[in-house]
Amino acid sequence: MQEVKFTDISTAATPTRASEQASRPVPAITVISHPTPQRAGERLLLGAVAMGGTVALSRIAPDFTRPGGTLGMPLADTFVSRKPLIFEPAPNGGVRLRVEEGGTLVHVGDTPLVGTQEFSTQELTAGVPLMLAERIVLLLHMALPSESASTEELGMVGHGAGTRRVREDVLRVADLKVPVLIRGETGSGKELVARAIHQRSPRRGAPFISVNLGALPKELAAAELFGARKGAYTGATQDREGFFRAAHGGTLFLDEVGEAPPEVQVLLLRVLETGEVFPVGGHAPVAVDVRLITATDADLQERIRQELFKAPLLHRLAGYEIQVPPLRERREDVGVLFHHFAQEELAALGEAHRLDAAASRSEPWLPAALAAQLVRYTWPGNIRQLRNVTRQIVIGSRGLPRLQATARIEQELGSSVTPVPQRSAVPSASPEREPPAPLDQSPSRRKPSEVTDQELLEALRSTSWDLKAAAERLGIARPSLYVLIERSPSLRTVADLSPEEITRCFQECNGDLDAMVRKLEVSKRGLQRRVRELGLGEA
Repeated sequence: MQEVKFTDISTAATPTRASEQASRPVPAITVISHPTPQRAGERLLLGAVAMGGTVALSRIAPDFTRPGGTLGMPLADTFVSRKPLIFEPAPNGGVRLRVEEGGTLVHVGDTPLVGTQEFSTQELTAGVPLMLAERIVLLLHMALPSESASTEELGMVGHGAGTRRVREDVLRVADLKVPVLIRGETGSGKELVARAIHQRSPRRGAPFISVNLGALPKELAAAELFGARKGAYTGATQDREGFFRAAHGGTLFLDEVGEAPPEVQVLLLRVLETGEVFPVGGHAPVAVDVRLITATDADLQERIRQELFKAPLLHRLAGYEIQVPPLRERREDVGVLFHHFAQEELAALGEAHRLDAAASRSEPWLPAALAAQLVRYTWPGNIRQLRNVTRQIVIGSRGLPRLQATARIEQELGSSVTPVPQRSAVPSASPEREPPAPLDQSPSRRKPSEVTDQELLEALRSTSWDLKAAAERLGIARPSLYVLIERSPSLRTVADLSPEEITRCFQECNGDLDAMVRKLEVSKRGLQRRVRELGLGEA
């Protein structure tokens, strides 16, 4: 058997190269789920591998710690073997994982790993989920050795590099008066960042007013923001203060600023330049002292090219920009975020004790297979979607010894996942490898509210009720498609079908599932499940 070279990872970097190594990402392993749920988020840096050595991971060593922490402990699960898994360097900065015969059972995605497998730096950047003994889920990824846990979390859960950079940006700009533009996808936590800036600013004792510009009627947006005089428009029966004056001395957060109507953009630019607002129907300016923070998930530069947004306004709004990364780019935070949201939901249900008792159970409270699904999913709705999925899983598992996902959640989590490396256990002699598939190949996103009922129906019919294809055709996230279907007055779901109707259609179509889908106009996957539940045979 090949001799294993053990390296003390705590002294892997020599003093002369410490600063150089601190700024260079190294392979790391983060706990996504563990039979002791509180251990989610603990991390092991594989600095020795980056330096050409090896790291041996077993039940008893080495220790996992919180980023920035000093005390840690090994995986310490009796189902994990004492015979170690060996992590060693691979060509071009990659990592090779070697599983000894008789050691811990390891799955890469859904595939058991026998022998060795190499992971490229591209795959490590995307994150590789590893399931140990069908009980523990780890994420093999890249991390900065210098990352540390901030003394102030600023209300943000997570230890990944993306979360750390956002915290640093907040602390860097919070005490200044400059306007801040927060960019990020829907559900990524932009308002949370805005609140953190306000709470760390000298204005923390003054109002924080949050306004979604996309939700304001265009004809009333100016009056809502800048105020209005009595009689200024039909229905104005009294003076309106407006959000700017309501936030005087504090912070005004305008979400979806890219949706601001042209006339509102002109008035916003005036406020930023003069510190004064003109109420609708008024003749005199009113001075306001407001810290303006805006956010958008739109490509403002593209909107400027389309003459839908004013370039001077963008330059004024972006006194300082903060980019909030999507959840799929900080997968190491998925486990700790799930644990955080689960704690909140259990507390609301009066069952917070369930997490405390989970460590003593023979089976993990969060099944490893479900945790692997969570970390592989691309989360188009980001943290907001993760929170909602966590709530549904926790509530749907009330009274059960372990968490379980409903068929709908399973379908959702299986709809869009990051490709997991699938190669032979014995790597090719050539170091060349195909680049990983992109995480998201969907067309430019639309807001679900922009999709008409007729568009929805046409997309479903043209794709033969393939929900994934229909969502891609419409340019919306798949969870949003479910919501549109539920709200549509023209559509129904498989759950709306009676057993008699399904049985009759099955007989009329001679068991042809595709013909049944066209006739009933429902999801093929859901209909197939109902057909089997009714004992009508394999379709």
